[in-house]
Amino acid sequence: MEFRTTIHMGDNSGWMHHSDTLAMLGSCFSDNIGAKLRAAMMLVDINPFGTIYNPLSIAQSVDRLIDNEPIAGMDLFQQNGVWNSYAFHSRYSMADKDATLQRMNQRIALAHDHLRTSQVLVVTLGTALVYRLKTTGQVVNNCHKVPPHQFERKLVSVRDIAQALQRMCQRLRTYNPELRIIFTVSPIRHIADGLEVNSLCKASLRVAIDQVVQELKDPLLTYFPAYEIMMDDLRDYRFYATDMVHPSEVAIEYIWQMFQATYFDDRSAQAIARCERVSKRLAHRPMSSNREVVERFNADTRTVVRNLIKEYPYLERLNLIHDA
Repeated sequence: MEFRTTIHMGDNSGWMHHSDTLAMLGSCFSDNIGAKLRAAMMLVDINPFGTIYNPLSIAQSVDRLIDNEPIAGMDLFQQNGVWNSYAFHSRYSMADKDATLQRMNQRIALAHDHLRTSQVLVVTLGTALVYRLKTTGQVVNNCHKVPPHQFERKLVSVRDIAQALQRMCQRLRTYNPELRIIFTVSPIRHIADGLEVNSLCKASLRVAIDQVVQELKDPLLTYFPAYEIMMDDLRDYRFYATDMVHPSEVAIEYIWQMFQATYFDDRSAQAIARCERVSKRLAHRPMSSNREVVERFNADTRTVVRNLIKEYPYLERLNLIHDA
């Protein structure tokens, strides 16, 4: 007797490889899977603008990356003692305006180059709600705790989401013709506006993605059902963190395993398992106060890393010996 429904994934084995370069954009679920990819020693750029939840902001951000369009000084505004941009998360905000501008524009330039050479882009949509600045009509990536009355809050239609995503995919295909694009809907629940609005948003995003996939008929475009895995496979509150909004570590690990099984060939899966073990070793700091013990551990770690690089030479780009 079965007491749960399991998501049966399509046969996409070999769609991705451990040596691939990846880019991640979107909801904080991108951060979750991106962290798993980094622990697997894959070259991945995660949310260069910070967390972005809505599809219009994601499409705008892709345009900026493709065009390598810098932030101008006039685009910054001061709030709570720091300089902010509506295109960036607050983690880039600083008290010095010039330093903030330099930091943001360096990040754009780096992500522009990374996207050009990436084999895979994972786009995670979180909500269909957008906030437009009333003075300019700009859809913002982040409100930076600016008073709510300065924004117009709106639920974007399925048609507008689909049009924005389709145009984004077409621009990406021109910019990087061999780029494989994976769409997914974040399993994180946006409950501040109520569960009914959250359900409506997730449904709108899912329908819009399906319309884009069906319309473009692009063999390098696909959908990964992270939302469905959380809602229908892991159908239990024990798979949520204590806030009852974010997936728990167990849920994230399960979805990561499903992601691997869907897209990676057998050799890549073996490489991921080995690299994850070495990553844990690199993150470990011996508790011993004996200097010889610590030095021996570090020397052994460097040997382990060198042997790993011999087996997977492309790992040289990660500068692991320096980290060890």
